[in-house]
Amino acid sequence: MRAAVVDNFGFPDSDKLLFHIDEAMSWESVRNLERMKSTLLLVQNIISQSDVPEEVKECLADVRESLEEVFLAMKEGEKF
Repeated sequence: MRAAVVDNFGFPDSDKLLFHIDEAMSWESVRNLERMKSTLLLVQNIISQSDVPEEVKECLADVRESLEEVFLAMKEGEKF
């Protein structure tokens, strides 16, 4: 998703979006998936309220799906 924002940089709120994507990818967020989930929700809200390219929206859907799969796997007891 970060690459899609960088490739299309200049749309409204692209700078804010990039900042929060970097926050979601930070070591602190990677170590605490609940924090990542919260930051991703903020990213989702920015995307929903801005005129972003379709590629960015598609990337968001992919990231959300992947994170949901991780939480489901953890709930089912899989170790990472």
